[in-house]
Amino acid sequence: MSAGLRRLMLTVHVGSSVGWLGAIAAYISLNVPALASGDDQAVRAAYLMMDVVMRYALVPLATLSLVTGVVQALGTPWGLFRHYWVTISLALTTFAFVILVLHLPAVGEMARTAADPETDVSHLGGDLLHSIGGLAVLLVPLGLNIYKPRGLTRYGWRRTRQISG
Repeated sequence: MSAGLRRLMLTVHVGSSVGWLGAIAAYISLNVPALASGDDQAVRAAYLMMDVVMRYALVPLATLSLVTGVVQALGTPWGLFRHYWVTISLALTTFAFVILVLHLPAVGEMARTAADPETDVSHLGGDLLHSIGGLAVLLVPLGLNIYKPRGLTRYGWRRTRQISG
């Protein structure tokens, strides 16, 4: 990968990853009125916006972050499976992405329930633990990608010996 393309991919990757974290913060903030408000309209609005944030911010940013992370790893000497920190980051990001996508129907169902003016929204219960868990999972790759701790995988050791030998 050329230096210009590598910088472009890094810029898109960092931007989408930070955006993903910001969208999670927005989603978490929507859980506050969903769980704590006594105003049914505020609760309904919160659930309806959770669906919007999920579909139009979280999923697109998560997809872009995952794809550009893989492109970055494949297009640089770091590789996908040479260094533990890259492999762990990939695994956690993929895990978070899969859980996010699998959770889409549940969020859509909560929004549909909240949209019905005849439904009692007090039983919906919010989604706070799920969203905080997602944030906690994604903070690990953030730290790993900043500090880049040493440690080659077995594959990384073999590749290093093949290249130098």
